Order: sequence, then C-alpha cells, then structure tokens
Amino acid sequence: MIYPIVAYGHPILKKKAAEISPDYPELKQLVEDMFETMYHSEGVGLAAPQINLSIRLFVVDANDFKEKYPEGEGFKRAFVNPQIIEEDGENWFFNEGCLSVPGIHEDVARRKRVHLKYQDVDFNEQDEWFDGICARVIQHEYDHLEGKVFTDRLSSINKLLIKKKLNEILSGKVEHSYKMIFGKGK
Repeated sequence: MIYPIVAYGHPILKKKAAEISPDYPELKQLVEDMFETMYHSEGVGLAAPQINLSIRLFVVDANDFKEKYPEGEGFKRAFVNPQIIEEDGENWFFNEGCLSVPGIHEDVARRKRVHLKYQDVDFNEQDEWFDGICARVIQHEYDHLEGKVFTDRLSSINKLLIKKKLNEILSGKVEHSYKMIFGKGK
C-alpha cells in the first residue's frame, strides 16, 4: 500500500512521536508499506509521521548513495523506537531534501557519526554506531520523530531565502509526483 506523504506545515510534523509496543498491529506490513511508499516517492528514508502516524518508526535505504558513499551499499533497515545516544565527529554539510518539503534542497550540517539504540521489527534491542551517509539519513529521519524537519536546521537567512517556496507548500501550490496531505486540507 502506498501512503500519501504529509506536507510541510501539517501539525503532525511538529509533534514528538510516541513509542510503540510489541503488540502494535501489523507492524511488519506497515514497514513493508513504508518502504513501498518511500520507493514510489523516490526517497531514501521515510518516518511514520510523514505518513500521518505519530509513532517512533522510520525506514531507510541508503543504497542510492553507494557510488559516492560506499557505506550506503545495502544499507536498508527499519528502526523502531530509536533513541540517539550520542553524535560524534565534525559537522559536515550535505544538500538535503525531504519528501514532506518537495522542491527544496538546502545544505544542512550534521555530525558524521551517530550512536543509536533501537529495536528491529521483532522488537529485538539493538545498539549501534553508524557513520557517514548512513548516519546522515538516520539523523534526518530521527528529526521527524522529534517534531523537526530539515528546514528547522537552517540559518535565519537561509529560511528567509526559501520562505516563498515554503509558503507555496503551505498553501498546497507545489509540484509533486506523489500523493500528499496538506495541513490546510488541500
């Protein structure tokens, strides 16, 4: 099943997502549907709030970056109830985009390494460090669970420069190739 993507300005994207328990209904099917939605929308990550579910779940597939970032090859995972323990390394800038913010790409600074505790889809506890592009995609999706989008990380000047584009998304006047849910019911 392909879900519509929630657009910038929708209240769910500003809300901190809730943890889920092992009895969450049809979690494995939801994860499959999230991957299908992500691929259909040509993304490399998708968080549950982006499909209008305020739960602590996201999926990533960094394989598209494998030529420039070898650590991305074969990196496909679902993260349940993730918690960032530590971010390490120098900040590095990368031109990020987001399915919820179509048509906008901006350089965002993030740390090169991230220590994450999470559960897999069978609720087995995991504790790992991730590097490079994998860390970046994880941090981007994790932000969605904390009620943030990548534009929240931009400087005031950069936000001002994209204000018109953000307002177009808010009003539903944006081109996109996938179904979307807008905050104002557009």
